[in-house]
Amino acid sequence: MSQPAGDIGLIGLAVMGQNLILNAADHGFTVVAYNRTVSKVDHFLANEAKGKSIIGAHSVAELCANLKRPRRIILLVKAGAAVDAFIEQLLPHLEKGDIIIDGGNSHFPDSNRRYEELKGKGIYFVGSGVSGGEEGARYGPSLMPGGAEEAWPHIKDIFQSIAAKSDGEPCCDWVGPAGAGHYVKMVHNGIEYGDMQLITEAYDIMKRVGGFNDKEIGEVFAKWNKGVLDSFLVEITRDILLHDDVDGTPLVEKILDSAGQKGTGKWTAINALDLGMPVTLIGEAVFARCLSSLKDERVRASKVLPGPQVPKDLIKDKQKFVDDLEQALYASKIISYAQGFMLIREAGKTYGWKLNNPAIALMWRGGCIIRSVFLGEITKAYRENPELENLLFNKFFSDAVEKAQSGWRNTIGLAVTAGIPTPAFSTALSFYDGYRSERLPANLLQAQRDYFGAHTFKVLPEAASETLPAGQDIHINWTGKGGNVSASTYQA
Repeated sequence: MSQPAGDIGLIGLAVMGQNLILNAADHGFTVVAYNRTVSKVDHFLANEAKGKSIIGAHSVAELCANLKRPRRIILLVKAGAAVDAFIEQLLPHLEKGDIIIDGGNSHFPDSNRRYEELKGKGIYFVGSGVSGGEEGARYGPSLMPGGAEEAWPHIKDIFQSIAAKSDGEPCCDWVGPAGAGHYVKMVHNGIEYGDMQLITEAYDIMKRVGGFNDKEIGEVFAKWNKGVLDSFLVEITRDILLHDDVDGTPLVEKILDSAGQKGTGKWTAINALDLGMPVTLIGEAVFARCLSSLKDERVRASKVLPGPQVPKDLIKDKQKFVDDLEQALYASKIISYAQGFMLIREAGKTYGWKLNNPAIALMWRGGCIIRSVFLGEITKAYRENPELENLLFNKFFSDAVEKAQSGWRNTIGLAVTAGIPTPAFSTALSFYDGYRSERLPANLLQAQRDYFGAHTFKVLPEAASETLPAGQDIHINWTGKGGNVSASTYQA
């Protein structure tokens, strides 16, 4: 009987699956391909895969029979029930030590569950974020694997070979245990929501405050893409704004202003609330999409709700206006990434994961949607100090934000004066001002909570006294009419 030839198996021949298979074959690996609709397998073998080191399988059993031990199988199917269904189909044909890799956009709690369930059966589970879209899958995606670390030596060569490269380093490394890979992909997608919202706000400000046309805005993005904002999303924004429809008018102006979403940004915002982390920019980006979807309501509101009277000479120096806006976008982007890494840090503590922060930043340097030049500085910051408390404590980023402050504040001031919504720009600055404040008005908030709900408060160490002891939960009778029983305390 001949020995199995397949280095890795892949289930799911949609665009991402096909391109990842072709990528692996180009790097010298033999891939066994299977799809639930088996006619897709035959079509793929007869066309895109023709002449390449790709073997077709017409059943799960045939797929497993064609794989070397330990078997390595990637699932690229719709997140949710389909992943569980394929795992159940695979299990009768697997042995202890075989590896199942979920490369879809699964929610990390599902990956935590699958990791534990398969661990009990002796099967290694890996949940891997895959980013970069169709082109990334074909020529080098960002890969974020996490789960059973015992699997990593068996998949490392394949994953790092097919991944994008940044300065010669693969945009793929081991993230951490259980659902950590899919968690990091979730945060990546949340940051992507934030980046996209910031870019759309910059476009809106140039259009409605600066009076720029789409070609002029496209040229501004083209210039920005050669500086500190060099990134995939700025690059594609340039291309979109310079793209005309067949009638010679900008195509972007014909697109309905109602944004869709698949849920990963929402997952990030919900998880941030669960962990008590102020990831405000991603939250505002999700809500901005929700607001955009109220199109009919907004049209009615536009007829009845007045805005400000905008001075004709609001923009006195167009070049300064653009330069300020560039700084506002850069500083807000830094805040977004700082918040994202705050969330990752807290998740590590809460879930007991030892996460590889320098590697996470490196994974996002290339191949993925949020890839940008300044991620190299994030990688450097975490390599210098893996326990870095916040990116804003790194000199590169604190200096960059300090330099950007004037332009950042000017831009938001102009937008407010003109009545242009800037939820992401504004929340980024509010977070920065809150984070750098030694004192916040939460002392009054705690007094309010204690007044109406006996929720207690603690006193400042320097204000402690015999009647107000330090470090204790204190309730006082604010009116003289209530009792002295306090409610239990809890942390958000």
